[in-house]
Amino acid sequence: MSYLIERLGHQGDGIAAGPVFAPMTLPGEQVTGTLNGQRLTDIRIEAPSDRRVAPPCRHFKACGGCQLQHADDAFVATFKEGVVRAALAAHGLETAFLPIATSPAQARRRATLSARRTKKAAMAGFHGRASDVIVEIPDCRLLHPDLMHAVPVAEALALHTASRKGGLDVAVCLSQGGLDVHIMGGKPLDGPLRVMLAQLAETHDLARLSWEDEVIAMRRAPLQRFGTADVLPPPGAFLQATAEGEAALLADVKAAMEGATRIVDIFAGCGTFALPLSQMARTHAVEGDSGMMDALDAGWRKADGLKQVTVEARDLYRRPLLPDELKRYDGAVIDPPRAGAEAQIAQLITAGVQRIAYVSCNPVTFARDAAALVAGGYILSALRVVDQFRWSSHVELVARFTLA
Repeated sequence: MSYLIERLGHQGDGIAAGPVFAPMTLPGEQVTGTLNGQRLTDIRIEAPSDRRVAPPCRHFKACGGCQLQHADDAFVATFKEGVVRAALAAHGLETAFLPIATSPAQARRRATLSARRTKKAAMAGFHGRASDVIVEIPDCRLLHPDLMHAVPVAEALALHTASRKGGLDVAVCLSQGGLDVHIMGGKPLDGPLRVMLAQLAETHDLARLSWEDEVIAMRRAPLQRFGTADVLPPPGAFLQATAEGEAALLADVKAAMEGATRIVDIFAGCGTFALPLSQMARTHAVEGDSGMMDALDAGWRKADGLKQVTVEARDLYRRPLLPDELKRYDGAVIDPPRAGAEAQIAQLITAGVQRIAYVSCNPVTFARDAAALVAGGYILSALRVVDQFRWSSHVELVARFTLA
């Protein structure tokens, strides 16, 4: 049976009438395949779209790390902006879109690799599309070349620490000191395993090796630079996916905060925005993780030429900042998890903070919070999609709100 692909879903799959979901297809394409429930397999493209291109990575068809390598960059940009426009339209909102900021190929500086023992050795890579099968990625076009050195590290870790039935999640990140490796899962940690892991860190020249919450070896400090400050994040701490994406977000956040003299950074992480902003204004950083707050504070204290930065460890979902606390600030930056920040947005509206920069990784919850801000008297004056997760269906954005 033949199917006409009408549109792409939020996960990047083509959708035909039914609905029928067809991965790696594009709107306007006529396709055939085998229907399993609502999903089409063994797909054959009978009439390709003029937006179809040859995937740049040979692993694309098997690997689940990317969903949109078969589409040209202009189509992907339009698709991602369309996801945000549709989310806003559901709440009756629209705004001016600044040009999309797309990170280049081979720019990802952090990733979580899956690793598993095999009968004779070990393997590491990404999970296959809609599968728990690990696909090896020796020619990955997504990860930074220096991050690719983590693949043999993950294989060695699996060989020596994973059970035959289970696997490891190996979070790897580039730092000023080299590879920062954080292991989740695997055997219970004991004395001999600690010794073996320390030896592995030496063999592979790792900056830091952490097992769950314990640092096993730190041969060099895995520092991250935010503005002019060097920060030593705790193991597994959040970091923007690419340097280019971080720079794009920061530039728009700074523009939104122009003229502010006191800024609050809500869901501040280790200081991605708070520390650079402290070059222009006094800044208060709030985050639920005390380890990240300690790291931010230490980085600020060692840096020169910054205005005062204060930190507060606080569960912002249970205890959002209240209007009496917020009224001392004339600028707010908020970068919440995917759930958004409904309760905190309500407090910002009541406080009447003059300018807000909202960074989001979920257009749906962003649009919900944006609608509340607009109803509360704010103007959504500009928005930019920032595509750090190139070739994926993931959408990030930064938006500017000013009090009318």
